[in-house]
Amino acid sequence: MILGLQNLESQPEQLRMSKPNNFDSQTTFCVLCGRTDDCPEKYGEKKTFGECNLTVHYYCLLMSSGIWQRGEEDEGVDGFLITDIRKEVNRAAKLKCNICKKKGASIGCVAPKCKRSYHFPCGIKRECIFQFMEDFRSYCWEHKPVQTFMDKESTGASQCTICLDLVEHLPAYTVLKSPCCKSAWFHRECLQYQALSAGIFFFRCTVCNNKDKFQKEMLRMGIYIPERDASWELEENAYQDLLQCYQHCDIRRCLCKKGRDYNEPDSKWEIKRCQCCGSRGTHLACSSLKSWEQNWECIECRSILAKSGKYSRKKKRALATSEETDGTTCLMEEPSPKTPRQSSGSQRNFLLQSPKIMYQNNLSPCSHLEHPASNRVTMSLSPLMSNRKWSLRQKHVREQRREVCNILKELKVQVNTKTTRLNINADDIWNSALKGFRQRNFSPTNTIEINFTNCKNRSKTDTSAASKHHFFQLLMLHLQNSSLFEGSSAKNLSLDFQAVKENLYFEAGKMIAVSLVHGGPSPGFFSKTLFDCLVYGPENVKPALEDVADVDVAQTIKMIKYANSLSSLQSTIHDCYEFLAAAGCFRPITALCDKNMLVNDILIHHVIKRIISPLESFRQGLKTLGILEKMQMHPDAFSSILCHKPERLSAETICDLFSIHSSSDVNKVKGADFWMGYLQDVESGESVVTFEDILLFVTGSSSIPSIGFDPEPTIKFLRIRYPIGNRLLNCLELPITNTYQQFKNKMELTIRNTLRVESE
Repeated sequence: MILGLQNLESQPEQLRMSKPNNFDSQTTFCVLCGRTDDCPEKYGEKKTFGECNLTVHYYCLLMSSGIWQRGEEDEGVDGFLITDIRKEVNRAAKLKCNICKKKGASIGCVAPKCKRSYHFPCGIKRECIFQFMEDFRSYCWEHKPVQTFMDKESTGASQCTICLDLVEHLPAYTVLKSPCCKSAWFHRECLQYQALSAGIFFFRCTVCNNKDKFQKEMLRMGIYIPERDASWELEENAYQDLLQCYQHCDIRRCLCKKGRDYNEPDSKWEIKRCQCCGSRGTHLACSSLKSWEQNWECIECRSILAKSGKYSRKKKRALATSEETDGTTCLMEEPSPKTPRQSSGSQRNFLLQSPKIMYQNNLSPCSHLEHPASNRVTMSLSPLMSNRKWSLRQKHVREQRREVCNILKELKVQVNTKTTRLNINADDIWNSALKGFRQRNFSPTNTIEINFTNCKNRSKTDTSAASKHHFFQLLMLHLQNSSLFEGSSAKNLSLDFQAVKENLYFEAGKMIAVSLVHGGPSPGFFSKTLFDCLVYGPENVKPALEDVADVDVAQTIKMIKYANSLSSLQSTIHDCYEFLAAAGCFRPITALCDKNMLVNDILIHHVIKRIISPLESFRQGLKTLGILEKMQMHPDAFSSILCHKPERLSAETICDLFSIHSSSDVNKVKGADFWMGYLQDVESGESVVTFEDILLFVTGSSSIPSIGFDPEPTIKFLRIRYPIGNRLLNCLELPITNTYQQFKNKMELTIRNTLRVESE
């Protein structure tokens, strides 16, 4: 809900009313403008509070100069308290409208030295401008903002792209031009109706689809854009028809005895829809299809493909086992490496030619594949790759991170299907995230959907999961470098009085907890001292000198700690008398060994006692979704993600992450060898692509979240020209090639060009 001009603290004596059951539309007059009109499109919703005999238009209330939204949204009239409304009515009763000459003019022009006042309906009639944004300014007919017109633009006429009627290119109040398209002109009335219907999430230029620049200009010119979803999104079961799948066999001679509408999944009587139109179907048995993955086109689509010349090419690909998706192939052109024709034997033994991977001649190309009972193949590393020596500590961290992954998946059960959309400005990540987390409809248990308002920085191919991971990644990076924490790499909480006052430590803990459960990255920058304070309590933690980020304090502690005589120790204490007095760390020093207790007192004060209030607030935030409780139950596991950065991606990590759909096709097993060889090329630096690029190409994320990917990343080998990263399914679709060099060229060309186009 839009806020008023500014926020003031509520007073105890203010009358607070709840609106849900008390407000209704009436034919009584508005206490601010004196009109009985009930026209929500022009004046906003008219509401009547029966017990107080008070009726008001919403826009009249928003634009009144002497009233602010001091209550919550469910108090008074959308946050405007009843007592404040009455005070505004009394104030306006003394002012005469410069248009209708009647009393009650509650709106004034904000231009300097302009003393004009008017009612909202009178201002609309006189073509005043009301800006429904920021501090809700209003401008009279003389000082209102105007759009700039070029000489060539001020002549002629064009079609309004909303109503399709002619609109003259005139610098008039009733005509508005698009700031992003020179040829787009609109009627003001058409734009206002469009904005009311589309809402802030869907209101954009009807020609170029620009949102940010278009909305900013329309708000400046007085178009009201409600902060709600589009009207068509709010209709119950509006998309019910889209959930119905076509299930009918249209083959001339249907072989199913149970009828054309019978559909039995995972059998020969499962109905397969046309891959082109989706509006025709066949039983697998009726068209001699061996599996669901085999392509099938209906007669109509087959004839169209034949006329276009595309169907003959598909005939040559009779071995294709899955529908082709045209995700990135349009951006690429296949390289044509001039390699000699090879026999099937030479193709199969390509790895023998590589100096990096050595196989014995008696090994089959699939000797490193494990075939479980399920229909999927799990990759394992080649002998050389698995020979890498990992330390016991690294292996322990891996085991702990797998445990955390399972714990977070258990916590994710709390998340429901109700969606909360957060509008995020990536250039102001903290303030926009804070606003989103503090909005009334936000709940940690709701599914979070991220809408980047500066969407030009985001790829059109990004999925909801990719956008969400990018948001949490930016948020964790901001927290790491914020004033809430101090230290170099391993960070402790700092003491920021303003942050304590605004309860920002609680919000930071809450954001970290939500990031972990909703698939975002872990912080990875907690110091062991901070982690132990959260898990075991500050009274059970002994800080170290490394926890002191303040250079002056650290120097003072070092001087005391390394004093080599009683006289030098007493001299040092005398020099830092004021510091010790402020810290409350005075104790009698009678021997040199007393310095150890004094150092311990200073460390406890500076690292723990000084930030006890932020620490408690931070702990409360981490209780969100049960994260703190799990941290206390599994400290070693959570320490692996909160106190350590994610491990560097390697061929082994990527190999374990992706699982390959099994197949009896020899070419696909050979393709698995190509995939393994390519991973080793990437790891050895013989490829222009990195592991982060591969992960970003497939999932939209350059790192592996602590909770893992959902769904788990998979690989399919298809008869396609170029690799395709299906971010919706986290599936990497790879082409079947004859040689390894062809496979490598296609991988590097596709991934590099795709990521470059996205970044541009």
